[in-house]
Amino acid sequence: MDGTALREARLCRKWTQQQAAQALGVTQAYWSMMEKGRRVVPESFVTKALKALKLPATVLPLPSESALDRVRTRRHDFSAELGALGYPGFAYIGKKAKVNPALLLFDALNEPDLDSRVAEGLPWLALTYADMDWNWLVRNAKVHDRQNRLGFTVSLAAEVGESDSVSTSDRVPKLRACLRSLEGARLAGEDTFCHDSMTNAERTWLREHRTPVAAHWNLVTDLRKEHLAYASR
Repeated sequence: MDGTALREARLCRKWTQQQAAQALGVTQAYWSMMEKGRRVVPESFVTKALKALKLPATVLPLPSESALDRVRTRRHDFSAELGALGYPGFAYIGKKAKVNPALLLFDALNEPDLDSRVAEGLPWLALTYADMDWNWLVRNAKVHDRQNRLGFTVSLAAEVGESDSVSTSDRVPKLRACLRSLEGARLAGEDTFCHDSMTNAERTWLREHRTPVAAHWNLVTDLRKEHLAYASR
């Protein structure tokens, strides 16, 4: 989160710098310096601002490419983190600190074996947070050879969005733009949708029963829009 985003968030609330500074427990002078880029917005401050200014989780800091591998070593509770971001499938789980949706999606797609219920929530994540930093996500997916998994996720998200003409269809163009950036980087090698431990017999069956979308992204999976509880039928 930079100073420009901080200023825009303040103006959306129709707050003065003094009001915003008071709500966040800093001086007006310090707030002004952050807005003008003269002070870095600390990560701990962003977490507080997220709640006070009603900011989306997409403004949470994303690691640089050089720091990404270190971040990926941290343990995730994907169910709880999806629930904290509003995923209805895990709404019953207690509240947890939010994580940037782009980072959560990236880390989930890097898992060799992901709980199937979590995997089903990834298209929801892409669709619900269609304003996430796709440039960061696509760039790092390509570096780590996860563009096929990401492409499949976003394709399902776009299908869900297109089936809902009221609340989510306006997000589809952003998803389609992401897919165009991934199309030329599709990997020829076969992969799974975060289920690497499947047997050879399972792989053979899935190759024959996967959807055209899964085949397009060279994934052996039978996941489709009809399996997603949150998708319009």
